[in-house]
Amino acid sequence: MHDLEEAADPAPETPGAGTMKAIVQDRYGSADVLEFRRVSRPALESTEVLVEVHAAGVDRGTWHLMTGLPYLVRIAGFGLTRPKQPIPGLDVAGRVVAVGDEVTRFTVGDEVFGIASGSLAEYATASEDKLAPKPGAISFEQAGVAAVSGITALQALVEVGRLEVGQRVLIVGASGGVGSFAVQLAKALGAEVTGVAGPSNLDLVQSLGADHVLDHTRDDLTQGDPHDLIIDIGGRTRVARLRRALTPRGTLVIVGGEGGDRLTGGIGRQIRAVLVSPFVSQRLTMVISKEHHSFMDQLAEHISSGAVTPSIGRRFTLAQAPEALRLMDQGQSRAKSVITVRDQDAR
Repeated sequence: MHDLEEAADPAPETPGAGTMKAIVQDRYGSADVLEFRRVSRPALESTEVLVEVHAAGVDRGTWHLMTGLPYLVRIAGFGLTRPKQPIPGLDVAGRVVAVGDEVTRFTVGDEVFGIASGSLAEYATASEDKLAPKPGAISFEQAGVAAVSGITALQALVEVGRLEVGQRVLIVGASGGVGSFAVQLAKALGAEVTGVAGPSNLDLVQSLGADHVLDHTRDDLTQGDPHDLIIDIGGRTRVARLRRALTPRGTLVIVGGEGGDRLTGGIGRQIRAVLVSPFVSQRLTMVISKEHHSFMDQLAEHISSGAVTPSIGRRFTLAQAPEALRLMDQGQSRAKSVITVRDQDAR
């Protein structure tokens, strides 16, 4: 395990109110390309909100945009040779300090959470459509890890998986960011939940409310009764094996995917599953998360009711964000790591 030491405060390039501290990358690569330095605050578009960042989450999407892998990320418009957005980070929670001329949903002082552009900084911009009011029941840190993983889990279960009360749900990757939300949301929606994780994380999955847990290093996913719905998160299990754990008319939802080649990454497995689906009785599909406040509002309702509590694995300062991404890449993270940008964590 790496020792965590906060980097020295960077000397300001242009002192004054128009600058901020941020994690910056000038090229694609591992966490080694990330630098902690002072830069100009982002400019605000007419439909955007400027957020004073209190906390930010670390997720796989940020890692893919940092590395530029698979190459489909670059082809999709995020920058062919280097990232268009030099400040990484998606998950955000904080206070609104400025709004664009066309913004109608927020005013200065509002506490928000959602998906921003470049949240690993003291200030970040976000489209007003990608933000929601922060639930009062949780801290900025908890809100800072909620949006990306929470809405992905919600869409996988409800919009794509079509979960019904009483169904048996298997969640592969239950201890990760999306998985920790998926377990809680599935329980809140009336499912019988089996969570799959590594041996060191089975206790976490049980604490999230899973009815049953399986150790992926020794337990057979096909043991016991078949499942109506399988949510496979970033896994590498063969689709054929997952199908054996499904009922004859069950649904498999693949969320993300690691491994594969440098061009398409793990998405190749998803595409193959979708192509097979029309020829079998089971639904084999995938989820591409929609970043819209309507899903964040639904997630906030579950959080406010107490049915879902964002699970935080480790805490890091802004200067330590590269280490957080490095540990996630090494598989040494559980739940969601949070970057605490400001010490104040008022509810």
